[in-house]
Amino acid sequence: MKCPRCVQRIHRTATSCPQCGFSVEEADLVFGADPGVMRRLTDAAGLLRLPDRKRVNQALDHFGWRFPQLFLAGYTSYNRSCTERISLRQFGFWLLNRAVFRDCGTEQTNASAVLLVIDADSRSACLSYGYFLDPFLDEDDAFGCLAKAHPHFLERDYLRGILAVAGALEKTLRRRSRQARRNQERFARRVGPPQETGSLVRRNREAKRGPRHMDEGGRE
Repeated sequence: MKCPRCVQRIHRTATSCPQCGFSVEEADLVFGADPGVMRRLTDAAGLLRLPDRKRVNQALDHFGWRFPQLFLAGYTSYNRSCTERISLRQFGFWLLNRAVFRDCGTEQTNASAVLLVIDADSRSACLSYGYFLDPFLDEDDAFGCLAKAHPHFLERDYLRGILAVAGALEKTLRRRSRQARRNQERFARRVGPPQETGSLVRRNREAKRGPRHMDEGGRE
């Protein structure tokens, strides 16, 4: 993973960045209280109409069905004061580390989450993801997903932008799953034992059986 402040590569188990000293505790000083329990889709800025929120939640459910061990979440904000004091990347990192998402399976943790944060003031966005996804995603992948949504965010079409990110992210992870199935040793070297990286492939293949194996929430 990379440090949210200096963007230097650091080990995923590091408690602080060895280059600049950034840590989640330092982010706590900027963002204040623990965000507590929140939904997968938290439209704090009110950017989406009710029908749009339903479509986004359907996309989040579909992502959860395709990758049952992961979940995709979204957060929108007009918090100009925070984005001036600290970058959106750091805010996403802090939120992913501190928030509890209540409408996700009990077996899922934020280590297997992807969080899309949208700042309505600057019409910008960032993607943060947990360390379980380290072998499957990198900075270029995140940039590519956001690039698909950039024109929509510039036009303030946040619905199409979010759906574009979800679609691009699914394609990227499906491609990585195929690569990991062909070369598990290469992917395992990035984070640990082969079973940690192989699980994405196996459960992704199981998901192809269809929704009849899932509950109403879109999970096994």
